[in-house]
Amino acid sequence: MPGVRFVDLWQMPSQKIYLLFQASVLETFDMYRQNSRAATEAGGILLGHVRGEHLEVIQATQPQAGDVRHRMRYERNDPGHQTKADLMWKQSDGEIRYLGEWHTHPEDRPSPSSVDMNGWRHRALARQDGRATLSVIVGRVGLYVSLVDREGETNVFIECQSS
Repeated sequence: MPGVRFVDLWQMPSQKIYLLFQASVLETFDMYRQNSRAATEAGGILLGHVRGEHLEVIQATQPQAGDVRHRMRYERNDPGHQTKADLMWKQSDGEIRYLGEWHTHPEDRPSPSSVDMNGWRHRALARQDGRATLSVIVGRVGLYVSLVDREGETNVFIECQSS
């Protein structure tokens, strides 16, 4: 499958924070890339492990029937995403948790819109655990990956290894 890598490691330039995407997450991203004019935005939530300051993303939920999908807009509305997060949390005794959100954009190298930035900031400020929220935009060629902290500040990751 084109574009799928087995390991994708990202680093925060200003800090020693690493982010690892498991292969299944990258496969989900690849399934929903907007490679045709008819393709609508897609998205879901990111689930995984917190390992100190580092994050390991092990699952990206796929779009659900109740989500709103248009060419230039995605809204995660279906309760199935939360149900999946709750189930994985329970089955893992709290080891697997909500890390953030992902969605697609119909551009090669994606960048966030003001709607994206405001939504991420709102989610980060609303988190009860005080942790930063991972935000990923999947473009036709690349990814935009950022971490929005509890003050609403956005820090962008850079890709440092893929295979």
